Amino acid sequence: MSRWMDDAVESYLTDLAKTEHEEPVLTEMEARAAEYRFPIVGRATGRFLELAARAVGARRVMELGSGYGYSAYWFARAVGPEGQVTCTDSDAGNAKLAEDYLSTAGVWDRVRYRVGDALGEFAQEAGDFDVVYCDVDKDGYPDCWRAARDRIRIGGLWLCDNTIWSGRVATQADPGDRATAFIQEHNRLVAEDSRYVGSIVPIRDGVMTALRIG
Repeated sequence: MSRWMDDAVESYLTDLAKTEHEEPVLTEMEARAAEYRFPIVGRATGRFLELAARAVGARRVMELGSGYGYSAYWFARAVGPEGQVTCTDSDAGNAKLAEDYLSTAGVWDRVRYRVGDALGEFAQEAGDFDVVYCDVDKDGYPDCWRAARDRIRIGGLWLCDNTIWSGRVATQADPGDRATAFIQEHNRLVAEDSRYVGSIVPIRDGVMTALRIG
């Protein structure tokens, strides 16, 4: 559960997302997250990511930080059979889990998984993207934005998870709280870029959603 959103509201949003779309493999992935305390975006946020990607007609999505493929599942639904989602994670074990889960879901053929540092792997990709999604360690948020902002097509989206950060972004960060400071920096950098129209969607832990217009 979010540490800032009312638990009843979050449960309602999650249940509604399950009503909109049920898939057995998602239950398996969510059970793994609960067992191993592995952070995933959850059902309601996943549904929002799919909606956002579909809204801009995304066919090419780049994920900076993918874990074992939970968010990639939603993007793979959005891009369709002709699209591609490029995932990144430094753990080869997560890549194998993603292959297993997404193969079961029937969308693995739309996914390409690069094992390594997210920014390093991103730099090896050519061309622009319809959507770039960020969910790396929080100290990497500003650099991920700097790397991606010129590589999203006009009409494309920058999406970044955990940008409310349990409400801590709204308070003065403790000098030792580097994670909050990095997220605050990221949020400010996006807001200052006149080429983007952005807003933090306050679902779960906050998803920065910024549309490139220039």
